[in-house]
Amino acid sequence: MDAVTADARAAARAPANTLYLVDASLYVFRAWHSMPDEFRDADGWPTNAVHGFARFLLELLDRARPQHIAVAFDEALDSCFRNTLYPAYKANREPAPEELRRQFGQCKALCEALGLSVLAHVEYEADDLIGSACHRARAHGFRSVIVSADKDLSQLLGEHDEQWDFARAQRWGADGVPVRHGVHAHQLADYLALTGDAVDNIPGVPGIGAKTAAALLAHFGSLDALLERIEEVPFLRLRGAASCAARLRAHREQALLCRQLATIACEVPLDAAHGHFARNRADAGRLGGLCDALRFGPMTRRRLHEAAGVEFVPA
Repeated sequence: MDAVTADARAAARAPANTLYLVDASLYVFRAWHSMPDEFRDADGWPTNAVHGFARFLLELLDRARPQHIAVAFDEALDSCFRNTLYPAYKANREPAPEELRRQFGQCKALCEALGLSVLAHVEYEADDLIGSACHRARAHGFRSVIVSADKDLSQLLGEHDEQWDFARAQRWGADGVPVRHGVHAHQLADYLALTGDAVDNIPGVPGIGAKTAAALLAHFGSLDALLERIEEVPFLRLRGAASCAARLRAHREQALLCRQLATIACEVPLDAAHGHFARNRADAGRLGGLCDALRFGPMTRRRLHEAAGVEFVPA
């Protein structure tokens, strides 16, 4: 009886509603690189990324049947507030070509036509928009399912949240982060501050790798505690402990800067009109116009209309 009562209490504490937060940019880029360059819109521009993204979105809507969903895009593909802090942030990436920028706009338009909330900001990345939506939703009793394979987003996971790597059909919560990354969810930004992140061109502390960073955070708990107690590092049972302490002293400010770069901003002002990101009524006219402009085939058109809950009339 006690176990049943405990389970009931736990269920009562768990949020009743689920908000799906989609890292759209990841799936647009994947489609851009994986779909054949044979699709063209009515003006002759490539649409391979839009076609691939539409397929992903249809599968997601079919599997999850979300009542609350927001799709986050990187509005500024080549710069954000982090570039002010560190101009070399993501400088290792080639600028997005115009053909891809155009398709980002078309993907956003498709989401809006389907009645999905779209998040985009000229100064913040999709991760920051997802983080801000996640925190706002949590305050209103929602759990979040973050649809992305991006490791950075795992730092957002709270007690009831999940991350969903859609392509690999893998889902995990905060308790699954240590198995995947060697540290707890709340330590992930500190971990990246130490190891760096080659994908985003974050340097970290030279000479400190994944195992060392995980061991340091397991012992000290946080980057702040580590930097406050550097004098203890040489006495740890850690290979190269003395040189590790020297590196931390020499690169203290760099480590703090890297944590700023790796930390997802969760206080981005979001449009109050989004409410709890409930799915809105689809715009049948706009959806039909996009299908024509993007030259979608009959199968994709039918599936999009079915997902939108509007009647499909074949041409």
